[in-house]
Amino acid sequence: MSATPLAGLRVLEFSHTVMGPTAGLILAELGADVIKVEPVPKGDHTRGLGGFAAGFFAAFSRNKRSLAVDLKKPEGQAVIRALVPTVDIVLENYGPGTMERLGCGYDTLGPLNERLIYLALKGYLAGPYEHRPALDEVVQFQTGLAFMTGPVGQPLRAGASVIDIMGAVFGVIAVQAALRERDTTGKGQRVSSALFESAAFLMSTHMAGMVATGLEARPMPARRGAWAIYEVFKTAGNGQLFIGVTSDQQWARFVEEFGLQDLAADPRLATNVMRLAERSWLIPALQETIARYPQQEVQARCERANVSWAPVGQPGDLFTDPHLLATGGLLDVMISRLGGPTGTPAKLPALPIEFGTERARPGIRMQSPRMGEHTEAVLREAGYTPEQVARLEAAGVVVTARD
Repeated sequence: MSATPLAGLRVLEFSHTVMGPTAGLILAELGADVIKVEPVPKGDHTRGLGGFAAGFFAAFSRNKRSLAVDLKKPEGQAVIRALVPTVDIVLENYGPGTMERLGCGYDTLGPLNERLIYLALKGYLAGPYEHRPALDEVVQFQTGLAFMTGPVGQPLRAGASVIDIMGAVFGVIAVQAALRERDTTGKGQRVSSALFESAAFLMSTHMAGMVATGLEARPMPARRGAWAIYEVFKTAGNGQLFIGVTSDQQWARFVEEFGLQDLAADPRLATNVMRLAERSWLIPALQETIARYPQQEVQARCERANVSWAPVGQPGDLFTDPHLLATGGLLDVMISRLGGPTGTPAKLPALPIEFGTERARPGIRMQSPRMGEHTEAVLREAGYTPEQVARLEAAGVVVTARD
């Protein structure tokens, strides 16, 4: 099986920041021809972001082409209408009503191509909230994710744009379902995913747990644990490891590996449920034992015991992670706001999927594009002549390339 199973599909991406660009990236990395529509004259505003968002554009724009067009001008909207019959998918994550104001809503574009699948990535699905703007962080607080993440009384957003990315993944799932249905009916449709509903979905287990136990959900730092040994432990030399012992068989191997015969024989610790009731003294006792060993030794013992463990890592550790490096899990991406083959090289994670018995991974075909780098080619593919492209550029409707 190919690692680019969506080759042959053509996508128009109207997007910014994380959610829309992630959906486009997934489709592009799987082989689709994704044309990123950038607004004239400044291009995608993500190119100019700073702080923790400075790498957004480069991270999410690889394997895409750039079409720079002014959608506020009738001539720019006409360019999009000319392209729509040639594409399979339109995706957008603009605020409520924006695409409609730009003449690019589904009601306008759908009739131009009965096979068109239109993915609207929004803050909220249909309902009383649907006209509100939303952000990843907003819905983390709204749904209780921030409450569950932070310590008691200190709600805290997750350390990555998890809802933007999750919403994008659900959007791509909806697109794939619509493509499958199109194979049968020959017709496309509008599909949608949203931040709020994606974050709410993450709360399913907590909600179910409330019903099952009759107790209110508590933040993860103060949660009622399901497993007795599920902690960060300090090691000699100020190391830290998370260790999870999640079955009675693992417990037997764990205490044997660390020479804890007294704990192994203690009838109070015979089962996980019983060990949960003894955490007040059991965890300090294990902390004392593990703190005697250097981190590498603890890792080796956990590995031999076949229990789950992990060092307390940081994002920068992934640049040199031996597992990712050995399996094609890191791609060579140029980090640049200008796009193109110049910039600072970095190894960034590939899509977390593999195909076939060869376990092939999607890879890099193109670096992030310069603004308008592919405008002329895209318009020529839609039937525009070089003279027509030149007139559009002279009128400021399109930009064909800008360094």
